[in-house]
Amino acid sequence: MTDQAAAKREAGRRLVLASGAVLILWLLSSYALFFNPPLGEPEQADAVVVLGGASSERLPVGLELVSDGWAPVLVLSHTDTPGNVDADQRCHRRQVESLICFRPDPMTTRGEARAIARLAADKGWDTILVVTSRYHAVRSYQYIDQCSSARIIMAGSDPELGELGWIPRFVEESAGLLAGAVRPVCANQI
Repeated sequence: MTDQAAAKREAGRRLVLASGAVLILWLLSSYALFFNPPLGEPEQADAVVVLGGASSERLPVGLELVSDGWAPVLVLSHTDTPGNVDADQRCHRRQVESLICFRPDPMTTRGEARAIARLAADKGWDTILVVTSRYHAVRSYQYIDQCSSARIIMAGSDPELGELGWIPRFVEESAGLLAGAVRPVCANQI
């Protein structure tokens, strides 16, 4: 074997080892940020906000927080999308005075962050409890915090993703965090 071939093999081996180390570091970080995120304990707040999507898992957490007296107002993201049926039905019925529904524009976490910031500013809310799936808590916090001066306390619901269902969430949330750092949701707080 020539010196050039040996050098190429060594470079390839180093590349594989470095790639493996980066992958392991990313998986460990993703586990800490998305599978086991830093969530706050509930505290008295002005409103409980339930983000859109996966409402069959998120809405019960929001309802329980309001029922337990953590906040007097329930705020729902109203999207008319298949994953948000439970929350959307409540918005259509509007049977409770202490319910506020908003339609994010665009229908993304970025749109929700802007809408929540406007609501908090308009209503004079100082503290909000935000409910989302636990894999989505860190990115949601980042986005809402970029837009609002309100104190944000994250509450997570537990998704049923299965072992292999977490990897796509790790990828999506990692990309979303990076996007929020590179291109902030709000240049200035609303």
